[in-house]
Amino acid sequence: TTRRRASHSCGRASSSSANMSSRAIIGRGLRETGAALKHASGLEVFTRHRPKMAFLNQKPFETNDTFIAPTASVIGNVTNWDESSVWYNAVVRADSGFPITIGFLSNVQEGAVVTTLSSAKDALDSDPLKNNAASTHTNATGDGVVVAKGEVGKVLETGFPPVTHIGHYCSVGSGSVLISCRVDDFVDVGDKCTILEGAWVESHVILEPGSVVPPYTRIPSGGRWGGNPIKFIEELGDGAKDGIKKKAEGRGVMAKEHAVEFLPVGSSYLHLEDLEREGKASIQG
Repeated sequence: TTRRRASHSCGRASSSSANMSSRAIIGRGLRETGAALKHASGLEVFTRHRPKMAFLNQKPFETNDTFIAPTASVIGNVTNWDESSVWYNAVVRADSGFPITIGFLSNVQEGAVVTTLSSAKDALDSDPLKNNAASTHTNATGDGVVVAKGEVGKVLETGFPPVTHIGHYCSVGSGSVLISCRVDDFVDVGDKCTILEGAWVESHVILEPGSVVPPYTRIPSGGRWGGNPIKFIEELGDGAKDGIKKKAEGRGVMAKEHAVEFLPVGSSYLHLEDLEREGKASIQG
């Protein structure tokens, strides 16, 4: 009897696995068929991506010379100071009640992600927004998640709120991830670096590509650091320190060149007009 039950259970597991595989194959086939039909019909797809988006009554602030690329996403309580830039496919997301600041002539390069913790010390394991009828969420005051009229997760273990601050003349390399950390002025963050919550990178620092700064780590001023976990490499000379500023200024010049190519209202309609002149049907993607 035991063998029969085990055999029956194995049979059901195999059947379930086979059904899931079949659904996946059929779903993929339908998607590919739809894409092929759309292509065969001659339809072109144009998009209305919004580079800036308000979240819970908090909208990004930018100066008139800030450059936010058309395919970037800047969401919520984000402050972009003069001549700062957020590049293609980068995401700056402040949707958890805690602000993000990007300083003067600083840049967040292609594909980088800058965000904040949704909650920190003493945070609930479950999502209070879904599982507690008395829960509310606000980022108008910076309180973050509030459960039963009590604040949850407002501070890090250091006692500071889990904001993300990027100082002046900073470069955040492509594919990097910054979460609730502080980066002081004149810092060059290499490509694909990770800086985790509570970390503090002081001024005039270079992080080599691929570096990982663990939570609550302090990187002292004036050095070159790299590795996973990060380690000290060498002191920076005057030339290397000047290079940090020059790199940020170079990105600022490039941002101005890109900004003149894009209208504040977007350029999707130009693509649509081109498609209409070519006599092609179009749909919004």
